[in-house]
Amino acid sequence: MGKSIRELMSSNPCAIEADKPVAYAAKMMKQEDVGLAPVVEGDRLIGTLTDRDIVVRVVAEGKDPEEVAVREVASTDVVTVDPQQDLADALQLMASKQVRRLPVVEDGRLVGVVAQADVAREADEQQTGQLVEDISQP
Repeated sequence: MGKSIRELMSSNPCAIEADKPVAYAAKMMKQEDVGLAPVVEGDRLIGTLTDRDIVVRVVAEGKDPEEVAVREVASTDVVTVDPQQDLADALQLMASKQVRRLPVVEDGRLVGVVAQADVAREADEQQTGQLVEDISQP
């Protein structure tokens, strides 16, 4: 494989400031057609927000998405990858952590996101199939 994460990642991901309301985040995620948004303070990654986080931690709890700040419901145990790492590293990390998207962080700053779809375009069919299987394990 040999490609670096920097070659595969989506640069300038649509990140959300931690103090924004969840309703704002949901609208932005819909507009950008993404299921994960990195949560930042300035350019520093502090967490991630997924569409599932919004459903489980806001809607299902009966909270008002206009009143809840993104930082209150974002996941802070974030698995990241460095842009210099190899595609094989991303595959292994996605499989072991069972995640479909990895924020790309350099010197603590968010510089991109690499997704399962990005990996699938570069990896061979067997690797992609194995990744999907590993991520989907209960």
